[in-house]
Amino acid sequence: MDDFIQEWNEQEKALEAINDKLALLPDLPGCYLMKNKEGTIIYVGKAKVLKNRVRSYFRGSHDGKTQRLVTEIRDFEYIVTASNMEALILECNLIKKHMPRYNVLLKDDKTFPYIKITNEEHPRLEVTRRILKDKAKYFGPYPNGYAAHQTKKLLDRMYPLRKCNVMPKEVCLYYHMGQCMAPCVQEVPRTSYDEISQEITRFLSGGHEEIKKELRRKMEEAAEDLYFERAKELRDQIINIDALMEKQKISMADSRDRDVFGFAVDKGWMCVQILYMRQGKMIERHASIFPFYGDAYSDFLSFVTQYYSDNPALPQEILLPGMEESEEREEREQQTDGEPGEGESTAAAADNDVPSVNEAKPLFLSAEALAAKISEEDAAGGELSSTEPAESAEEPDADDKTGAEGADLMSSDRAASGLTDAVGGAASLQQWLGIKVYVPQRGLKRQMVLMGVENARVALNEKFRLIERNEERTSKASESLGNWIGLSSLRRIEAFDNSNIQGANPVSAMVVFTDGKPDKKEYRKYKVRTVQGPDDYETMREVIRRRYERVLKENLPLPDLIVVDGGKGQISAAIDVLENELGLFVPVGGLVKDTKHKTAQLMIGDPAEPVNLPRDSQEFYLLQRIQDEVHRFAISFHREQRGKSMVTSRLDSIPGIGEKRRKALLRHFGSLKKIKEASIEDFRPLSIGDKLARQIIAALRDEEESVTP
Repeated sequence: MDDFIQEWNEQEKALEAINDKLALLPDLPGCYLMKNKEGTIIYVGKAKVLKNRVRSYFRGSHDGKTQRLVTEIRDFEYIVTASNMEALILECNLIKKHMPRYNVLLKDDKTFPYIKITNEEHPRLEVTRRILKDKAKYFGPYPNGYAAHQTKKLLDRMYPLRKCNVMPKEVCLYYHMGQCMAPCVQEVPRTSYDEISQEITRFLSGGHEEIKKELRRKMEEAAEDLYFERAKELRDQIINIDALMEKQKISMADSRDRDVFGFAVDKGWMCVQILYMRQGKMIERHASIFPFYGDAYSDFLSFVTQYYSDNPALPQEILLPGMEESEEREEREQQTDGEPGEGESTAAAADNDVPSVNEAKPLFLSAEALAAKISEEDAAGGELSSTEPAESAEEPDADDKTGAEGADLMSSDRAASGLTDAVGGAASLQQWLGIKVYVPQRGLKRQMVLMGVENARVALNEKFRLIERNEERTSKASESLGNWIGLSSLRRIEAFDNSNIQGANPVSAMVVFTDGKPDKKEYRKYKVRTVQGPDDYETMREVIRRRYERVLKENLPLPDLIVVDGGKGQISAAIDVLENELGLFVPVGGLVKDTKHKTAQLMIGDPAEPVNLPRDSQEFYLLQRIQDEVHRFAISFHREQRGKSMVTSRLDSIPGIGEKRRKALLRHFGSLKKIKEASIEDFRPLSIGDKLARQIIAALRDEEESVTP
């Protein structure tokens, strides 16, 4: 109770200090950093007006997840920026630096494969998932590793760049096949590499049709000159190009490369869907699902910013959804199937290819149909500008207005709906990335965005349905397992496993499953105290005794079933301790493994008898999960203890070296070998005096001499 009162008083003092700081917030754009009571940054956000945005956290009501964030805030800092774009970039950098627990963290931003032309004296092609600032050329992202490797394989046949990672001393087979210029034995002018690099860039940027024409011309010339083998090689290259482009579906009249974003939120979770349109056709889509705690659209823009912060292979256009629009408008669009909405004239709808009621076209067209229509639209109306200066020669289309001039021409009803915030985010992204960013409001690009939003909504709903299905399946499996072993109720299962290597560092672990699901807060670890050597039965006795003595002493809940890793011996040892020493009568089962160390059967009772569970049943699958989980937990603990013991014998035995100094030494030097080889001066940055430094070096060297035969 005293702790609660103390925490309450601290929170009141922190809130009073926060209120004083809120009154001093400026009416300027910038970033804010929320801190908890330890001073750790737990959330980073950006705002066009810092005063309004930061105040909103401490005024009014919030949903459950945001409220959880607010209750942990004890202080905040802010950084003023000159523009929204600077705030966007600063937020991205701060998130990457501090990794706040309540921010959207893009953990899979490097999962996509790229093709890279290395920046070396003799460049080569490689497939990579790591984006480095090494002045190399990157192309992608590719939908999967297979597509990237197939493309690289084709390019390796067509262009004679270096294939070897390490330069050989003599020419290899690639030179004799005409696929390498042999820089290992002869001088290759830089101009040759530049020409090849330009050709590959042109090919990967959509110029494969021109390259095909050039190859076809060379093939015909070779055939006329009776060089039939060369003509066949060129023909095979053309066939390979056609096959590759067909597989990736990127050969269409519309030559635009687009990334189309959509997002959906529900129950505190967000799904961001990215549709990759390359050369006018969709080649892949990617979904990321994660919890979010702040403003939905702000966190969505944060995700997009992080996604492009390390991505050198940018598309020509990015399509973003607007801020969350009213449900009435979405329902009206679906009900009228494209009828002009409020504030839109019929003529405007016709100009933007929005279907009328009589046409009864579906809201979502196929990717191919959308690409074809956009190609026609672009050809008819010219390039669609988004945030170019007003004096640009190209006139922006009405359905894709974004940026400064788009905001000036925006009608008041759209501004009121919050679209201006989306426009500001798009304008900042465009200014930073240097490519066109659209927030389409009507027309075909709007339909593409809605396709992304719909895919995100479906993916999010599917996640929740799978969770519900798994919960129902696991709870039913637990209940059914109880029926198999004769228990009227089976909700809580406690499972044990022992781990040691020839008796060294013996440990044991316990995991808890409630209603078929792991309850990790209830997991426990045990260092074996009394057992000498690899005695599994006595280890089981000690751990069972220690666990259930505490259960009785602290009046903790008893399990409905105890599961041990092993057969009749382990079961008998556990039952003996429970019944004869502690007076507890809890069913004990043992999980027996086969020769491949996999769960084979469940044994229960005294004497233990096997339970004939079907191997393909959910009950058997639940037992497998329990055994795998307790084994994983025990092994992890054993490795941790073994690692500590290996270090303890060297450093912790030295007077004056505790855990903190041991960690600091290993972090600073990297290994025990480097500590031993260090000089006295090398220890001074760690605030370790010369006397202690000499003791450390002497102790490590003496130990090495004592173990040397």
